[in-house]
Amino acid sequence: MNALVGHSGVILALAGALLGAAVIGYGLLTGKPQVVRSGQVYAVLVLAGAVIATIAMERALLTHDYSIVYVAENSSRRTPFLYTITGLWSALAGSLLLWGLVLAGYCAAMVWHFRKRAQDSMVGWATLVVYLVAAFFFALLVSPANPFRTFSGAPPAHGLGPNVLLQDNPLVAIHPPMLYLGFIGFTVPFAFAIASLATGRMGEGWQIETRRWTLFAWACLTIGILLGAWWSYQVLGWGGFWGWDPVENAALLPWLTATAYLHSVMVQERRGLLRVWNLSLVIATFALTILGTFLTRSGVIVSVHAFSDSNIGPLFLGLLAAVLVSGLGLIAWRGDKLRSPSGIDSPLSREGAFLANNLVFSAFAFVVLLGTLFPLLYQALAGGQVTVGAPYFDTMTMPLGLVLLVLIGVGPALPWRKASRATMGHRLAVPAWAAVIVVAACVAGGIRDLADLAAFGLGTFAAVSNLRQLLLAARASHARGQGAWRGLVGRANGGMVVHLGVVVIAVALASATSFGTRGQVRLSPGQSAVFDGHTLTYVGPATLRTPARTATLARVRVDGGGIFTPAVSYYGTSTEAVGTPAIDSSVIDDVYLTIDALPAHPRGPVTLGVVVQPLVMWLWVGGAVLAAGALLAAIPGRRRRLPTDPASGVRHGSRPSSDPAGGVQESPAPELMGAGAVVREGPRGGGEEP
Repeated sequence: MNALVGHSGVILALAGALLGAAVIGYGLLTGKPQVVRSGQVYAVLVLAGAVIATIAMERALLTHDYSIVYVAENSSRRTPFLYTITGLWSALAGSLLLWGLVLAGYCAAMVWHFRKRAQDSMVGWATLVVYLVAAFFFALLVSPANPFRTFSGAPPAHGLGPNVLLQDNPLVAIHPPMLYLGFIGFTVPFAFAIASLATGRMGEGWQIETRRWTLFAWACLTIGILLGAWWSYQVLGWGGFWGWDPVENAALLPWLTATAYLHSVMVQERRGLLRVWNLSLVIATFALTILGTFLTRSGVIVSVHAFSDSNIGPLFLGLLAAVLVSGLGLIAWRGDKLRSPSGIDSPLSREGAFLANNLVFSAFAFVVLLGTLFPLLYQALAGGQVTVGAPYFDTMTMPLGLVLLVLIGVGPALPWRKASRATMGHRLAVPAWAAVIVVAACVAGGIRDLADLAAFGLGTFAAVSNLRQLLLAARASHARGQGAWRGLVGRANGGMVVHLGVVVIAVALASATSFGTRGQVRLSPGQSAVFDGHTLTYVGPATLRTPARTATLARVRVDGGGIFTPAVSYYGTSTEAVGTPAIDSSVIDDVYLTIDALPAHPRGPVTLGVVVQPLVMWLWVGGAVLAAGALLAAIPGRRRRLPTDPASGVRHGSRPSSDPAGGVQESPAPELMGAGAVVREGPRGGGEEP
């Protein structure tokens, strides 16, 4: 019953996507707006089918319906309730079902949001693109990645249970869904980019309308990546949080291009510049999400994060090729209309900083992409095996990261169009002196590594620069009688909070990777040892038995305080041992404990792996600051009405308005906006005049 209902839901979603695409396509080709509008309703069928299929799968998991192959392979009666639910995305077919559900949700939300403009050809083209993407994924779920495939004979009496690494930490319930919300959310700006090119409406309206969609997807992907690092740190027992694994890189790549886009789109909205660049970034971001999906679901890479071998890899390559050919082909076709009305007036300007920022992010993405794909390309062309490891990525990306810290510090202080040396000297004097003081203090403390000194100095420079701008914005907001807190909201000032989060993460990364120590201690019960200034006392072993898990624990007291229990566990009927670390975390450092060798008998010695790393907690604090900044950036600021065209009654055009850092900005002409439309802006950041 579950299999029949679930498979019917998938077919319903596929039918809704295909019918919606056919109806809208017909309406666009024949120029019939009412037909285009009628095609929007099929989003309800897509969402309904996806919800039905998902509920059927969850019901099958919770009721242990082992007639379904997926349930038998990824669930068992011993699996705890939480991990039974998360079994939905524990393997290939179920993860694609979750993908389809999230995509259907975005499709329905987009149709609802633009319901009053459903006859607009641009909205029609965007909906058509989303329908086609949805049809691809639901076609996979019909076959060949059918999650509701049943056994031809008698089903097994017991299930195998999920991968043991997927039932060792509750973050499995949050991390994958957040990544999916980020990955799939970029479908919406991609769809409107294609719609803009298809309709020939090259203005900035579609970017204004999709601004928060893009920001939401970016924020979810950011949180998902940070949660993945936290999960890796807590579960895998290696004491690290980022290993440049191909699957980790697959998530980082679209984040890099999306971050570049969120910066440079501000230049297009204000000055009409970088149009080709921004369209290319949107298309590249969506293409990289498809590439990441191919890497994790085709079996071409070996990774603890990847799914097993499958035969759907060529299908994803086909979709990737279609995205690149159609996107780049449309950009080439519309090349004449994409010319910017003017150029960048001066490299020493906000526009110049954003352009430099884009170049660095693009170089970063290229370096990561090359290192990720090179082993696959080498194997395909030369037939040999080669590995690109952390030394390559660390060496190539560290200089780019330092340059980004410079831009994070300089960018917010730059006005639009052009900055004078006197203005820059005034705005950057305090951040520069703060950086010098911090570097001098680090040298006095014995730090000699140039990369570490650069990271701490530039991090201080960037942090003080952004804090200065936020304080000025808060003061200006208070002077207008709006309250100082309003100086923190809006895209520009929320972005500065995001910058602060990035700086905290960068400094924490530099500290943890450069000053961490690793080693082993062998202790008998009651014995103590000092490791990197921390006293470890082995209290003795313990055993934990639950219906789902059998674990041998080592009870270790750290610095005379609480007892921590690293463990070696076995889940269900699996014979695979899983090491579970124990972490004593503080604002200064983390003491990370693992069992490297179990005692031969209860009174025998245990070998503990010990990693002490400074400031690791600040990685997660920086992530929280970054997420808060993204939320602040999405909060609407004060409204500014656009002038009305007397002939059409539609508000559009441009008019000058004061620049957040001084100077003048131009408001674009958003084609998607109807009469009475407004542009929301955050409080003016900085409040300075050059």
